Amino acid sequence: MISIQQFTFNPVRENTYILFDETKECVIIDPGMYDGEEQTAFANFIKEKGLKPVLLLNTHCHYDHVFGNKFVYDTWGLKPQFHKGELYVLQAIPGYVPQMGLRYEMSPEPEVFLPESGKISFGNSQLEIIFAPGHSPAHLCFYAAADNFLIGGDVLFYYSIGRTDLPGGNHLQLINSIKNNLFILPDDCVVYPGHGQSTSIGFEKAHNPYLG
Repeated sequence: MISIQQFTFNPVRENTYILFDETKECVIIDPGMYDGEEQTAFANFIKEKGLKPVLLLNTHCHYDHVFGNKFVYDTWGLKPQFHKGELYVLQAIPGYVPQMGLRYEMSPEPEVFLPESGKISFGNSQLEIIFAPGHSPAHLCFYAAADNFLIGGDVLFYYSIGRTDLPGGNHLQLINSIKNNLFILPDDCVVYPGHGQSTSIGFEKAHNPYLG
C-alpha cells in the first residue's frame, strides 16, 4: 500500500508529493520547495520516516513544480524524469522567472525521459503513466491502480481545470485529455492535484463547470 505525504510550497502554493510503501523506498513528485525552511521541512520528513528516495518525477516543467529539482539532486543524487516534450519548458525558466522577482536554482536535465504510457516501479508498488497534455505540452499524470489515486499535476482541480494561457497550453487538448484519459478512471479515484484540495473523478464528472 502506498502512503502519500503532501507539502504545499513556494509563493504559488504548489503541492509537492512523496509516495512511499512498506519497503521505505519513495518517489518525489513535483518538488516545489523554494527556500531553506521548506527544504529543511521536506528533508526532515524523509529522514524521520527513514525513507530512501529512488525517483524524482515531474508531471510537467512549469517553474513552481521544479523549484526543488536541484535540491533533490544535490541531496539524494536524483535527476528528474518527465516526458521529453517538457524539456523546452524547463529550459525556458531562467528566461522569465527572474522577471517575476523569484530565485531559481537550475534544475538538472533528465538522463531518462518518460513515455506517454507505461509503468513506473518503486519498492513493491507501481504507478501507471497517463499522458494528459493541454495545460502544458506533454503533461503526465501518475495513477496508482492498487490504491486508486491519481497524482494529477495541473490538469484537473477541485471544481476547476488547469489554465491554458501559458506557452504550450491548449484548452481543447486539455478538455480532451481529461475526458478521454482521466474520466475513464474509477469514479472513486482520489485526485491529488498540483494546487488546492484533493477531489475525485466522480465528483468532477458530475460537478466540474468546465466539463459539462
